[in-house]
Amino acid sequence: MKLKIFTTGGTIDKIYFDDLSRYEVGPPQIGEILKEARVSFDYEIEEIARKDSLYLTDGDRTSLRDRILADPASRLVLITHGSDTMVETARFLQSITDRVVVLTGALSPARFKKSDAAFNVGSAIGALQVLQPGIYIAMGGRVYPADKVRKNREAGRFEEAT
Repeated sequence: MKLKIFTTGGTIDKIYFDDLSRYEVGPPQIGEILKEARVSFDYEIEEIARKDSLYLTDGDRTSLRDRILADPASRLVLITHGSDTMVETARFLQSITDRVVVLTGALSPARFKKSDAAFNVGSAIGALQVLQPGIYIAMGGRVYPADKVRKNREAGRFEEAT
């Protein structure tokens, strides 16, 4: 298996500096997550942005889509992304129909001991291997088609859109 990974920033990559929640989005953590998991497949990481997802623009999303489409060998694509606009980006990418694309991230930074990052990444990679081509979100142990998911901010989770 060869996996192409695109990173956009988000909470998964955040570095917090103080109790007042001053932070910056740091370097992608996906490489460390995969190294610690001792994965046995090939992967390539490409950084698209280093932003909180609230600041991603349609220009960033267009760049992401164009970079995915520019790599004809990549049929399995993982995108690490901030949770606040993950659904918006997933829906933006729905014109990609010839690959399996899964977006994932974390509700707490990968650097935190009690982060959900490694679990979400593992779930996303497992899903990539069995899904049909399309755009999906993998968060909290669930996998959702891009057009059937929403983030429930009050509950702090993703759920099926009704």
